[in-house]
Amino acid sequence: MLALPSPLNLPQTLTASLRLTPDQFSELCAANPDAVLELAADGSLIAMTPTGGETGTRNSNLNFELQLEVRRSGLPLKLFDSSTGFRLGDGSVLSPDAAVVSLERWQTLSESQRRSFPPLCPDLVVELASPSDAGPRGLTALRQKMAAYQANGARLGWLMIPEQRAVEVWGPLGEPAAAPQRLVPASQIDGSSLFPGLLVDLQEIWMA
Repeated sequence: MLALPSPLNLPQTLTASLRLTPDQFSELCAANPDAVLELAADGSLIAMTPTGGETGTRNSNLNFELQLEVRRSGLPLKLFDSSTGFRLGDGSVLSPDAAVVSLERWQTLSESQRRSFPPLCPDLVVELASPSDAGPRGLTALRQKMAAYQANGARLGWLMIPEQRAVEVWGPLGEPAAAPQRLVPASQIDGSSLFPGLLVDLQEIWMA
């Protein structure tokens, strides 16, 4: 079994040349629980860096606010935090900062599928951009991830940009609203007709 060093010392050759299948990636993560990784569609590894304090607080507030709204709305939805990896149809394994899956889709999965990386694309994905554009948490990389979610069947995506108090709303691929719609300044965001009654207050997220 391949053992990873600490993320700080992750060899460049490992991320640049290594190619894994989703099953191999799952084994790698199980053997190296301290490594924070994602798997790109081409089988390459994406080494995720820890967030700074402000981004971590915003991420916590995001999940809290979203959990409140999911419960308040009464919609049959399952909420997941940033520690959950989803195995997408293109072979990638990605971990949104927050994700929502319909209860109906979740219940179609077997027990073993639920315990591993769920083999589905979330219905709603949320990503929170870091202040710097560098690295996998920067705006450029996150827009690429949003496009990947969209291509793999996400019904709705929210890319939150705290430094601008803006949200890019990504709709289903192939529909007129598929091109990202930018909301700025945004004080709240709703689930549109896809998730009626879902309304998230952004003030606590912006003010971390």
